[in-house]
Amino acid sequence: MNDAPEVLAQRLGYRFQDRQLLTRALTHRSHSATHNERLEFLGDAVLSLAVSQLLYAQARSADEGELSRMRAHLVREASLHALALQLGLPQWVRLSEGEARGGGAQRASILADALEALIGAIHLDGGFAAAQGVVDRLFTPLVQAAPSDARWAKDAKTALQEWLQGRKHPLPAYRIVATQGQAHRQEFEVACTVSALAVEATGRGASRRAAEQDAAAQVLAMLDPSRGAPA
Repeated sequence: MNDAPEVLAQRLGYRFQDRQLLTRALTHRSHSATHNERLEFLGDAVLSLAVSQLLYAQARSADEGELSRMRAHLVREASLHALALQLGLPQWVRLSEGEARGGGAQRASILADALEALIGAIHLDGGFAAAQGVVDRLFTPLVQAAPSDARWAKDAKTALQEWLQGRKHPLPAYRIVATQGQAHRQEFEVACTVSALAVEATGRGASRRAAEQDAAAQVLAMLDPSRGAPA
């Protein structure tokens, strides 16, 4: 962690004034009671707004649906994981010995959460403008990819939301049903409910996001059988 502030400052284009925020952002819950989950919560919201603003400015020809798909792609776990690897977060994320031995430093959910926590920490340390600047530097190369690129394909949550909105139905609700396994090898169960249509399905995954996507895919297949069952 000793070299993290300087190296990350270069890669992020931002230098922390309060290095304790940086340390906390890189601390997984398995390591200590002072961990990054609250910063992750904040960073998730900051990231969504910052990416939305970036897309609004960069993707001028995109309509609302296209912007939503692009944002969903950019903030999904796989995209955040790839950026976290580019930043070198595996070498600095703080884990318990058991989590580290289990390969936690490479786990997509842990690294994606750490990146969100970093963005939340930057927001607290330097304000939204500083967080927006970091998001712009990290995500602009991805935004500049052609909107027709297959990578902008709809994820299950976005597809379900658009299906419901197109038929004037309320949006789905997601809730964690259960969390199983030890901290370094958890499996999440998440229920996706569309109360207005009396439809519910439970998805599973190694992260909350993955479980939500699985549940959404199942609900969408129930509502629109022409799409087929989720893979």
